[in-house]
Parts: sequence; C-alpha cells; structure tokens
Amino acid sequence: MKFLVLILLVAACSSDKPKGRTEAEVLFKEAEELFRAERFILATEKLNIIKTQHPYSFYATPAELMQADVLYEQESYVEAAAAYLLFRDFHPRHEKIAYVIFKIAESFYKQIPDTIDRDLEPAMESIKYYEEVVAKYPDSSYRLNADSRILKAKKMVRQKDEYIADFYFKTEKFAPARYWYLDILDNHQDPKTRNHAMLRTILATQELKEWQPCLDYIEKFYQLVDKQSQSEIKSVKHACKKEL
Repeated sequence: MKFLVLILLVAACSSDKPKGRTEAEVLFKEAEELFRAERFILATEKLNIIKTQHPYSFYATPAELMQADVLYEQESYVEAAAAYLLFRDFHPRHEKIAYVIFKIAESFYKQIPDTIDRDLEPAMESIKYYEEVVAKYPDSSYRLNADSRILKAKKMVRQKDEYIADFYFKTEKFAPARYWYLDILDNHQDPKTRNHAMLRTILATQELKEWQPCLDYIEKFYQLVDKQSQSEIKSVKHACKKEL
C-alpha cells in the first residue's frame, strides 16, 4: 500500500513538471514557475544549471535576464544593477533592451537614501539611465515612470548641492561656497534655486574681496534674479565699485 502511494506521488510530481523539447527549456520553464511563486533560491538553482550545463542553448540568454530579475525581486539592488548592466553589455540589441535599461535605473533608484545628507550617487546614476530610456525609447511603457523618477531624483540632488553650498557660506568658507553655487548654475534649472545661487555667488565674491569679479558677476546675473535680489545686489555693486 505504501509503495502504491509512493508511485502515485511520483507520478503526480512528474505530471506537474513542465514539458519541453530540451532539458534547457524544461529547466527554464521550471525557473519561471518558481520565480512567479517567489521561490527565488530554487529558481536561481535552475538558472545556474542552464548557465553551466547549457551555455549555448536558446535559453541561456533569457536565463541571464531572469537571474537579474531574481536579484531585483530579492531587493539585492547593487547586485541587480550589476547583473542588468552586464546583460546590456553582452546583449545590446536584445528585444527587451528598453526594459533592461529601465531596470538598471530602477536598481539605482531603489538605493537612494531617504535623506539628502547621505551619498546620492545612486540618484545620479538612476537619472542617467532614466534619461536614456526617455531619449531612446520615448514611446515605451516605461516613459511615464522614468519621467516621474527623474524629477524626484533631481530634486534630491539639487537640495543636496544647495545644502552643501549654504553650509560653506554660513561657515564663512566663501571660496568653496562660490564653487558650489556656480556648479548649481551649471547643473540645475529650478528657477528658485538658480536665483539663490546667483545672489550667493555675488555675495561670496564680495566676501572674498574680489572686487572686479564681483562686478562681473553682478553684470552677468543682475537681470536674471528677482526684484528682491536686485535690491540687495545694488548695495553690493556700490560697495565693490568703491573698493576699486
């Protein structure tokens, strides 16, 4: 009786096994089922067998992509980004390349810290790849999410740059403060941020007692700032001229 039950169990398990023309196809289908069931360790085992035992099969390439997806779903975002980048390097013309680039961006985006006082390198990396999606695949289904993620990531980077510049200014380190304000003007388009950076560039230059550069910055920025800033700049202009 026990033997009969065992035979029935084996038969049931074998009937549930995906069918395929090759062992690689069967392994890939098994990995797909395990992936959908969120059994990622077992899925990875199947994918590794394809990689090692069937490296030249049709399923070797989709297995590479699924391995990256597994890492992403396991929230191993550093490793996922590396895996997607590697896939892109080896398969630049793959039919899912738009998806791959989007997932590279997403993997970096998921690494962005919650506060601006920490390293925002992942934000800058995510922007780079989201912008590539927008530029190369504007009609893809990933465009909308890419646009919204770019805005959020850029906002954090902008706030971080302004925070650093303001810190230097408040601690009277005017040379690095000016460097950061000028960098903000080179890299950010937000009107309020730019207005602040232009005014502070002028004020930092005045504090450095660089009278002619101060007047040069005033000439360059005066018409670009708001009226309140223009009022403040007028007194700075008078002071700089007096010192020449």
